[in-house]
Amino acid sequence: METRTPVFEEIDPGGDCDCPGCVHWRRVLPHSAPGRHHAAHRALILAAAASTTLVVGHTAPALAAPHTLDRPAVPAGDEPDTPQGAKAPLHGPGGKPAQPAGPVKTPPTTRAEIIKRAKKWVTAKVPYSMSKYWSDGYRQDCSGFVSMAWSLTGNEWTGSLGQYGVRISKGELQPGDILLFHNPADPQKGSHVVIFGGWTDYTHTYYIAYEAAPPHARRQSTPYAYWNHSDRYVAYRYKGLTSGTSTGKKPDTEQQAGAKTESGTKTETGAKTETGAKTETGQQAGAKTETGQQGAAEPDTAKPASPKGPAPYPGRAHFGPGANNKHVTRLGRLLVERGAGHHYTTGPGPRWSDADRRATQAFQLAQGWRGQDADGLPGPGTWKLLVTGKGKDIPAATAAAAPPEQPASHGVPGYPGRALFRPGADNQYVTQLGKQLVKKGFGKHYKTGPGTRWGESDRRAVEAFQRTQGWRGGAADGYPGPETWRRLFA
Repeated sequence: METRTPVFEEIDPGGDCDCPGCVHWRRVLPHSAPGRHHAAHRALILAAAASTTLVVGHTAPALAAPHTLDRPAVPAGDEPDTPQGAKAPLHGPGGKPAQPAGPVKTPPTTRAEIIKRAKKWVTAKVPYSMSKYWSDGYRQDCSGFVSMAWSLTGNEWTGSLGQYGVRISKGELQPGDILLFHNPADPQKGSHVVIFGGWTDYTHTYYIAYEAAPPHARRQSTPYAYWNHSDRYVAYRYKGLTSGTSTGKKPDTEQQAGAKTESGTKTETGAKTETGAKTETGQQAGAKTETGQQGAAEPDTAKPASPKGPAPYPGRAHFGPGANNKHVTRLGRLLVERGAGHHYTTGPGPRWSDADRRATQAFQLAQGWRGQDADGLPGPGTWKLLVTGKGKDIPAATAAAAPPEQPASHGVPGYPGRALFRPGADNQYVTQLGKQLVKKGFGKHYKTGPGTRWGESDRRAVEAFQRTQGWRGGAADGYPGPETWRRLFA
């Protein structure tokens, strides 16, 4: 009887399987494509050995080429699974290893250069992969992304990146630093690293993160220290950092989704995150920002407002609910000079109030800005026009006019913007939100009824509503974004 050698398909370990076999084969076969299980791979080896023993000298047919397609990339949710490759040299054309870089080196670089390189991958939407290498030689996973941004001489991993930096505290974080979590027990389970791009507001609870995560490199607002394993992330500052050019502590808060930013450039990354439903992590494209109409955000020194030149923009963190500093006072005085005095009953002061917001919004509307560009919070473009004396004054006809048009931040009618729903916020929109939550059946968290001051009762009620939409993680953090507002008032 003729004995036929069975043909088996070789199956690689599953990228999302946590069984001991798959974990082992992922380490042994670091370039395997995800989506196949180790059991079939073991069956192939055993079957091949058996056929060799039983039929000596019989010519076995060639093994069938794998025909199972890789699973398509799935957009990352709030808690992305980001496995990574091992430490490796830079790769040249065709993904082939280049010459090893030698001993550990920390090439000098600046904060501005780190962020610039990170933005380059985000703009190109470099696909996430723990086995592929981009045209610059760096691996397309989270640790390869940081290796690229720090301009390291090789591809590091979360277990080795720490040697290139010095540990710092949360309060010392500046753009270009990293937040690193390495799980030595199982590096494939949770280990991740992101580049810190600056705080999004004065509360220091959210920051801009640059990272490589499925499906591609991205930039987005992220809760400190991360969506998951937050208590295990450690902040590091690159050892090769030079002080020549630094972005300082100014938050990286430029807008996304193809809209012009306040520096006059465009970004390519979409700002909405799709997790089966719209979440609260992004902004909507389609409108020019303040300086998309007026030019770059740098101070105009051609016509200085004083012998020393115009004061530089202090940063968004100095304005908004809870802010209390000299910059708020100066903003108010500048606005009064431009015709916004009727918004103040006692005169501008250091504590941010709704009068400052309404005065700022009136000035922004006078420039012809609408939507999120007239949200009442001064950006670099608003500040530049005020300190240089440029732009249009607030028309006198509006002094006794009704309040400005209904807000429409992020393109959602009636939504006033995130800054009005944060600890310390005290305004009419908090009351409006609370009453709508009660009307929708989410009033059990209120003991005395909704008021103008934002509190824990408001946050818990919003979170309960968000969870009924099927959102989890950062998408159900209790702070209303434009999509929460739209659905709540629909």
